Amino acid sequence: MGKAVERIFLPLMQLTLPEIVDVNLPAEGVFHNLMIVSIKKSYAGHARKIMNGIWAMGQAMFTKCIIVVDEDCDVQDLAEVTLRTANNIDPERDIQFTLGPVDSLDHASRLPNFGSKMGIDATRKWAAEGFTRPWPPMLTMDADVKTRVDAIWKRLGIE
Repeated sequence: MGKAVERIFLPLMQLTLPEIVDVNLPAEGVFHNLMIVSIKKSYAGHARKIMNGIWAMGQAMFTKCIIVVDEDCDVQDLAEVTLRTANNIDPERDIQFTLGPVDSLDHASRLPNFGSKMGIDATRKWAAEGFTRPWPPMLTMDADVKTRVDAIWKRLGIE
């Protein structure tokens, strides 16, 4: 049911925030404590605008943690999202905390129905965001090497 909500609400979210490419409400976040969002980034601070826009949308206001990634990241692939998040953030610069309404069932909040939320900007940073060095390209494995490694993993029982 949680994944159905994700798919049903994606086009509705895109009506207000058309730069959203895809969303993932992973089961590990109980379908509402974590939202991973990919966007077509157009300007400095765009990821923060998306976070605040989502927190302003009906039941999405209860989302405890939002991770925003670039459009070329597959939000359904948690390994890729983890790689991007771990490698694309400077915690002081890219994590935003805010206070607001939280789910009534949130046992971790400081008060019933009120607590903190966290947004993580895991997008590539631009010069306009204070990042003046060249952003490194994503590493990709050569297709032949990948085929050889996959064959070895299968022989080892790792898939």
